[in-house]
This record gives sequence, C-alpha cells and structure tokens, in this order.
Amino acid sequence: MLQTNLKHILSAKELEETIKSNENVMVCCGRMGPMCIPVYEVMDELQGEYSHVAFRDMAFDTPDADVIRNLPECRNFRGLPFTVYFKNGKVANATSSIQNRDQVTSILDSEFSAKAVVK
Repeated sequence: MLQTNLKHILSAKELEETIKSNENVMVCCGRMGPMCIPVYEVMDELQGEYSHVAFRDMAFDTPDADVIRNLPECRNFRGLPFTVYFKNGKVANATSSIQNRDQVTSILDSEFSAKAVVK
C-alpha cells in the first residue's frame, strides 16, 4: 500500500465501485518514487478545494493495477505515475509523469467544472 494521505484503491473491483459511485474521480497510479510523490502531495492539498472530486491512489505494481496500465489512454505512457481522470464513469483525461499543481488544477477545472461537457 502507498504511504499517502489519500484513500487507497486496492483492487480493480474497488476502482470500478469508486468510479460508479462518484461523478468525478482522479486516480494516481504509481509508486513512492520521486516522480509520483509530488503528484500525491498536490492531490492531498486539493482534496479540500475540490470536494466534488474523489482523489485516490493505486499502487502501480499490484496485479489489479493492470486495469489502469492497460487503458487505451495510457498505452503510450512511459513514465510514472499514470494519472487518470474519470468523469461519469469514462476516462476524461490521462497524464503520465510528474505534474505540478497548476497542471493538475488545469485538468480538474477543464474536465470537472460545472461547464465541462461529458465526452
């Protein structure tokens, strides 16, 4: 399990339930490495500001993380973490590698705002 202040997703089934029960979900699938930790920290900071988003982490090396690793949107990713944004059960955006606060909030604002259109 990852050592973050985020809620952890431990199985593919739990990921599916989280996506079904929340309109907006951001999942960071990674390790406790130098490219991943800053993303977890940004997500932790934003939890209070974006109460309409479920922020979760998932350990990249678990067998159940293949549900994230094998998404078409993540097919060409080479760097960790894989960060996936789900809107109404569908992938709205996906990024890989380190992301700073401005990059994350830009995606949150464009995909999860009241004006965001479901794709």
